[in-house]
Amino acid sequence: MLAIVLATAGPAHAEKGFGGTDGDTQEAGAGKDGTVSVTVGGVVFDRSKNGSGNSAGALTSATSWTPPPCWYAPKYTPEQLQKELEPIWDAGSTGYEWDAEQRDRYVNGHPYKDFNKEKSGKGYFWDSFVDEDFPPGWDSCDEQPFWVDQGAPPPAGIENAVTPEILAELAYAEIRVPSTKVTLAPAAATKVNLPTWAWLDAADFKPVSVTASVPVIGLTATATAEPVALRLRPGTEDAVTYPASGVCAIDDGRIGEPYAKGKAHRTPPCGVRYLRSSGDGTYPLQATVTWKITWTGSGGAGGDLPDGTFGATQDVVVQEIQAVNR
Repeated sequence: MLAIVLATAGPAHAEKGFGGTDGDTQEAGAGKDGTVSVTVGGVVFDRSKNGSGNSAGALTSATSWTPPPCWYAPKYTPEQLQKELEPIWDAGSTGYEWDAEQRDRYVNGHPYKDFNKEKSGKGYFWDSFVDEDFPPGWDSCDEQPFWVDQGAPPPAGIENAVTPEILAELAYAEIRVPSTKVTLAPAAATKVNLPTWAWLDAADFKPVSVTASVPVIGLTATATAEPVALRLRPGTEDAVTYPASGVCAIDDGRIGEPYAKGKAHRTPPCGVRYLRSSGDGTYPLQATVTWKITWTGSGGAGGDLPDGTFGATQDVVVQEIQAVNR
């Protein structure tokens, strides 16, 4: 098994727990079956059904919703938490008051006695993990490590403790979709008032998915992105789109329709007609695909997440039609 570890700076509380994972480390592995997974913050991501290639990119939510910037997941056995905390207390670097509060919490029975060792093998201490990009709110998961019995839900009121839905939201952030560079006809340069056909290769626009799981507690969720529409923005007001809304729906697994000989007299189902030459420059044609996101998870859970978008801009040369006088 090939393993790669990528380490970045993280918050002070993100220390190693069970399985060698922590809040600021990713471990990627390729198994014999070709499945690629990434472990980050107690969560394993299977990206084997994700979009790939240099031009693949992350989705942007079509709403103000964003994936969790931090979350809680199993991190320590009782023995691991003891091994983690006792050297800190012995060093005295965190101050007597804090150390005394921690000893009271994890040793003296308020609420855990002797690091909860009487429950060894029957659960885990959960702790916070942080998105490695440190988005807004990354420091909002400030609960101290807390115990959860194996098979029991996390305590009520703790936001972003992993559930199938939280795992689906984390998987959403890992989805990568292919480039939205559209094929145009004419390809090299179009003409003023000449309809330009636009389409996306059906082979590139199939559903993609990422599965997130926490194996030690048997939770899993898969977020699936399916392309549903393409929006064209010509890059100038001197243009007409087909359809008029500029939104091309997916049809039979394809967005738009390839141009072929004999279609010159037809209006393209997806395309643009420029009304003015681009002169010595170009027009920035923007193509943005909307992806519908659904998820399924442990125990039959499932539902929808906000649509995601991914777009690209390409330069279009528009020339005047040249007439020859004889």
